[in-house]
Amino acid sequence: MRKSRKIVFFFPSFASSEATAPLGILAVATPLIRAGFEVVLIDSTITPNFKQRVLTEVRDALCLGVSLVTGPMIRETVDIAKTVKAWDPDFPIILGGWHPSLLPKQTLEAPYLDYIVRGQGEEALLELVQHIANGSAPDFVAGIGFKRDGKMIMTPERPLRPLVDMPPKAYQIADFDAYERSCGRRWAMYTSSLACPFNCSYCTNSGVYGRKWNALPPEQFVEETVDLSRRYALEMLWIVDDNFLVDLDRARGIAEGLVRANSHYRWSIQGTTNLTSRLSVEDLKLLSRAGLHQICQGVDSGSQTVLNAMHKDWQDFESIHESAARCLAAGIRPSFNIIFAFPGEGRKERRETVRFMMDMCRRHPGTEFWTNIFTPYPGSPIFEKTEELGIEVPKSLEAWADFFPRYTKLPWLKGAEHNRLQVTRDYLRIAFDRIPIATDKRGPITRLAQKSISFPARWRLDRDIYKFPVELWLNNKLKKYTAMKPAVDAKRLANTPAEAAC
Repeated sequence: MRKSRKIVFFFPSFASSEATAPLGILAVATPLIRAGFEVVLIDSTITPNFKQRVLTEVRDALCLGVSLVTGPMIRETVDIAKTVKAWDPDFPIILGGWHPSLLPKQTLEAPYLDYIVRGQGEEALLELVQHIANGSAPDFVAGIGFKRDGKMIMTPERPLRPLVDMPPKAYQIADFDAYERSCGRRWAMYTSSLACPFNCSYCTNSGVYGRKWNALPPEQFVEETVDLSRRYALEMLWIVDDNFLVDLDRARGIAEGLVRANSHYRWSIQGTTNLTSRLSVEDLKLLSRAGLHQICQGVDSGSQTVLNAMHKDWQDFESIHESAARCLAAGIRPSFNIIFAFPGEGRKERRETVRFMMDMCRRHPGTEFWTNIFTPYPGSPIFEKTEELGIEVPKSLEAWADFFPRYTKLPWLKGAEHNRLQVTRDYLRIAFDRIPIATDKRGPITRLAQKSISFPARWRLDRDIYKFPVELWLNNKLKKYTAMKPAVDAKRLANTPAEAAC
């Protein structure tokens, strides 16, 4: 039995200058606080000497909880867990979030972990923490995993609860002043719906939510977000729903409510192009008056062959153009994501995608694109084909730290071909402006210089010529004068489910 009522949460860095409060931890903190526990949040992005701070805080704590997604966050997680175990081998460490939810057994195999929380963590973590405090066995806590006598025990799945039944996030434990100092903007993430009815083959959403979309009513969205923005002086909210526009009437209702409430924050959403294009210009202008300034959409490829392989035969290029045109007419920025090197994409399909992107940006000035290299993440439909694709899946928690698109080479994309694609992506970054969340700190001379190199970049992309990339050399020199581009886009972190965390 442990007498402490203090829970320490550690949130590992996502290597981004666009960091803000981690939604997963804010979600599970509320039930703990209501039950009388003290919650301490340590985010390595904004905490100097975070390892020493963790060691200091756990000395009188009940347990340590860590929330993470697949990728580089694992590296700091492992380091912190090993450090705490070196201090006290019996101190309880709990891991939650997207990664342990999708690979529970492999995650729990790590010798420095004691428990995992799978899926929605609000109720599961509270019940688990109460058992730790009482020194009792957690066998009947649904949705967790733990070790006993060297054996792993996985309890039954916990049924998914509708978002409307979940408690509000504990935004009060976040240090928004520190995030603002890091990012240059005062912003937060917010969840208004869970899941997506589509089943894109690269997406992990169905692995946890099973495509069962559910959402907050417009009235609750308006009340909570207006209060949140005013209470913490937030200028922007990133609505991290996988597909905000599943219910178009709900979207209209939210816009009308925000206008009536005289809200002043800006907000961004994610939505599929087929749904965005169903909104009229008048609908989008209403959303714009309500503060919506960006819709992020997964175009993913400019090749119909690749889209079909992604199970996106419901998406057509006409709706993509219509979506961009209507958004721009309403004063909303259309932001599209591209996935290069999906299985089945060759040089021909890749050129189709680049030409499509160039055409979109020229026909619809103000459109922006963000690119990634395909990675088969756990929980996605295509992950089941990794062996067939010749992809070696990491065999341990620690090995997943390097499993990330920015660094991954694929069996069909390596050597000169991989380098060529990376150079292509670099030129796409400088050919047309992209607007990050963090404050643009470039001076007028740097802006003008980067604008000037965008023209030869477009010439190269049109002709697929990348020898002697002097423009990239110049851009790297210019980047020394700006903190504009993060190491990892915060938008990737926003795509992880807020409730699948501890």
